[in-house]
Amino acid sequence: MNIQIQDVSPTRKSLTVSLDANEVAAEYKLVIGAVSKQVSIPGFRPGKAPANLVLKQYAKAVNDEFKQKVVGKAYRDGIKESKLDVIQVTNVNEGDIAPDKFASIVITVDIRPAFELPELSGIPVTVVPTEPTEAEIEAGIDALRGERADFKAAERPAQKGDYVKLSYEGTIAGQAILDIVPDKQIYGKVPQTWEEVEGENEGLIPGLGKQLAGLSSGDKKDLTIEFSADFKGAPDLAGKTAIYAVDVLEIRERVLPELNEEFFKTNQVDDLAGLQSKIRNNLKARKENENAAGKRRQIVDALIAKVDFPVPQSLIDQETKTVLRQFIEENERRGLTPEQFEKDKDLLVEGAKKAAESRVKTQLILARIAEQEKLAVDAADIDTFLYRQSMQTGTKPDKLVKELTNDRERLRAVQQSILFDKALDLLVSKAAVVHGAPATDAGT
Repeated sequence: MNIQIQDVSPTRKSLTVSLDANEVAAEYKLVIGAVSKQVSIPGFRPGKAPANLVLKQYAKAVNDEFKQKVVGKAYRDGIKESKLDVIQVTNVNEGDIAPDKFASIVITVDIRPAFELPELSGIPVTVVPTEPTEAEIEAGIDALRGERADFKAAERPAQKGDYVKLSYEGTIAGQAILDIVPDKQIYGKVPQTWEEVEGENEGLIPGLGKQLAGLSSGDKKDLTIEFSADFKGAPDLAGKTAIYAVDVLEIRERVLPELNEEFFKTNQVDDLAGLQSKIRNNLKARKENENAAGKRRQIVDALIAKVDFPVPQSLIDQETKTVLRQFIEENERRGLTPEQFEKDKDLLVEGAKKAAESRVKTQLILARIAEQEKLAVDAADIDTFLYRQSMQTGTKPDKLVKELTNDRERLRAVQQSILFDKALDLLVSKAAVVHGAPATDAGT
């Protein structure tokens, strides 16, 4: 056997493994013997039929098995001899494999990149105070009241926080938007809809709600709307200026419920102090979770910044498919059409590749850390995973166990994910925690 290694890229190697005629013939003989033991030929006990009879009746099976055996031997011996740390076979060119000839098999593989780990202790991570401020608690109470607000007709001009019932029809340079985007009527002409005045969440027509303050029921007004250059809702409107003829039909003001016994009971507390305590605990738990997630995110960012190495292309390609699939599934739930995806396909694929490269790089680093620190996945880790999955999906644990048992690839992915989590948890425990300024956002 002879092995030649050629560099295709820093993480991709091409192995040309040559087997002499005697090695090939030995594999052929072994295959015939194995096949003869498995087949039945009249007049002969299993394994005793002459080779020529076995070949005559089972030529295709013998030939297929023979080629697989030769390629398998070339791969095993080639990897063993070359001592390459292979993570993926990307291509196999078996050439001409015949019983009486030498064979030359070209195997292209991606290998695990070599890199040095940085110091794992003392990676700086910033956390924010978890104790809620009085203003945050008050905002939390207001948010709860807002969820149960009543909306009453208002005989006055619209104010911030009001909801305006209106109709509108849009044009661009005199052309009806309904003609420009006939499949998107919501952007062209609507006989009746509600819009919040100066709301935090922008409606379908960008900037429309911000121009409704001061209008009264019965008012008619032309409003100018500027669609951004990257407007996704209707790409044909992106970067254009539209005029919307608005007819105000009704104004309703939001009336918050009183902080009384009924409201407290609805929120499962006895009084205002109990409600404040509940919100304080919820806010604190949320901040603690955000700090925990933030530590892990900062550590990953630090590792990626400190460790530089080429990432195997085959792993990037695999992960890119995963990222794209997740993106498509998520956006299909949000109403993204196949036409919209196709239009932005190049940008989406490019973004997916960047995300995939970052993910793969992180996984390779964490795998190296797990190996260095001798981390392992035990039965208790799998049990914890199964319990968490059962709680999240409502699936019985025994069913999850059966699914994992029957799907080795999924089981391997679960074990790998647990191992990555353990590596990250280890780094979090060794991190240098820096206490930053409190966050300014609020909510429950």
